[in-house]
Amino acid sequence: MAARNSATMESDERVLVITRVFDAPRDLVWKAWTEPERMAQWTGPRGFTLTSCEMDARPGGAYRLSMRSPEGTDHRVSGVYHEIVAPERLVYTWAWVDAQGNPGHETLLTITFADHGAEKTLLTLRQSGFESVTARDGHQGGWNSAFDCLAEYLANSTGLTATQSPITAMMSHSASTQAPEREFVITRVFDAPRALVFKAWTDPKHLARWWGPKGFTNPVCELDARTGGAIRIVMRGPDGTDYPMTGVFQEIVEPERLVFVSEALDAEGKPLFEVLNTVTFSEQGGKTTLRLKARVTKSTAEAPRYLDGMEAGWTQSLERLSEYLATA
Repeated sequence: MAARNSATMESDERVLVITRVFDAPRDLVWKAWTEPERMAQWTGPRGFTLTSCEMDARPGGAYRLSMRSPEGTDHRVSGVYHEIVAPERLVYTWAWVDAQGNPGHETLLTITFADHGAEKTLLTLRQSGFESVTARDGHQGGWNSAFDCLAEYLANSTGLTATQSPITAMMSHSASTQAPEREFVITRVFDAPRALVFKAWTDPKHLARWWGPKGFTNPVCELDARTGGAIRIVMRGPDGTDYPMTGVFQEIVEPERLVFVSEALDAEGKPLFEVLNTVTFSEQGGKTTLRLKARVTKSTAEAPRYLDGMEAGWTQSLERLSEYLATA
């Protein structure tokens, strides 16, 4: 298993930095980023497959990738290598490619690989040049999901045999049901006083207005905002599908800190996964800095397809909270 990710936003709001420790030697992790046969086994968020991979791994060399989503949509990426220092450092550009083959907005990726104790590797990803904070946040969930897939591949890797094709490797990888521990942190500054932001998390009338990704509503939103108090929320997606959850408040320190456990339920009311959520609120100059830490503590075999979108879902929820606070 790999150690948990840590993700931070630097002073430049359009830069994403993710660090992760993998339980594998640096040479193997390096090969997983520079050999097409190995790239095919983990690249892309969970559920995606790499349908093509062309790499000219040298300074000035180009690469092209095509990933297919579970819905069958192809997502193409292209770029150029700027720097390759084996097995320490990769620098290359990254751009999505449209249906006509035209690259879009370009960002710069810097990946560093460092030995970290016995047979472990500390990997740091830095992606800069995003057009917006929203674009940056949209990449974070995808990279974290891909890193989970990379951790699984490395845990089971003994190297590809001569008879093992990339297609076979991708099928084997996609069938994996291992659920590694997950944790992420999101920090956001709201242009609203701390008391109001705290109330938006603890008053069901407020919470129902912003909870959930964009386009979702909350026909059921019940909170007993006290230590040991219960939470029951039913989110309804744009297509009418209901997503129920329950939870319990473990700690409430008004207006500074909330700790609660949440459980997502399936259609039969059985838990899919459990998350420990810690939310802190600090005020400066009439604004509020919110820090959300979410750690998955339990999960089932069905959980990964939901967990892959959790971080992006929280990001959209906090965007909705910002919009709500502007009018509250």
